[in-house]
Amino acid sequence: MNKHMEGKVIVITGASSGMGEAAAKHLSQLGVAVVLGTRRTDRIEKLANEIQESGGKALTIATDVTQRDQVKKLVDSAC
Repeated sequence: MNKHMEGKVIVITGASSGMGEAAAKHLSQLGVAVVLGTRRTDRIEKLANEIQESGGKALTIATDVTQRDQVKKLVDSAC
């Protein structure tokens, strides 16, 4: 855990693969609660389960970033 990051909440879009997935895993290991947004909910559910099984905190929200109302829901959920 990193005392500077512990307790923070970070929203990650595109979290179902690649850099978004890597960032979510890394940040959760630092004590950050991650809110994962992507269109591919099956993959972020798996990622969230991995994070939670490792003692981290993760929330998944189906999000298409081209849809303003979905982005608002993602941010509101993080808050």
